Amino acid sequence: MAKQKPTFQPTWSWLIARPVCFLGFGFGTGLAPKAPGTVGTLPAVFLAGLLLGCGMSKFGLALLCIILFIIGIWICNETERALGVHDYGGIVWDEIVAMMLVYACVPQGLGWWAIAFAAFRFFDAVKPPPIKWFDQRVSGGFGVMLDDMIAAIFAILTVHIIGWIA
Repeated sequence: MAKQKPTFQPTWSWLIARPVCFLGFGFGTGLAPKAPGTVGTLPAVFLAGLLLGCGMSKFGLALLCIILFIIGIWICNETERALGVHDYGGIVWDEIVAMMLVYACVPQGLGWWAIAFAAFRFFDAVKPPPIKWFDQRVSGGFGVMLDDMIAAIFAILTVHIIGWIA
């Protein structure tokens, strides 16, 4: 199923005038002309690293992600409404929250984080079953957030399997 496009091209000025859309577009990273999902995932690396580096526990980060998921339903709903389309590729709040959850649940270290990033991007882009099923059938902000959280679970499991094998 092809993603819909809005009848206009979102811009920085459009985002700045709509703070909730600024969040929905991942602080503007969703405006990337190529691979907005991948570019939009990058703030999670910084945010998770900052929070963990400042002393937040991995459990605390996971709890924060639950709160951000719930808030994200509203953010994604409002951003979809402003765009007039469902799950536009520039909406990347879901990627940020899901990737932060991945980082809360995998071993620390650059190598593990790189593997986790690649695994999450793979599952989010390819959408193997059941991710694709949920992506196609659950709409609204909850649907936008849900398929990425399932991709996050797949990525977490993948990293832990690699850890057990290695």
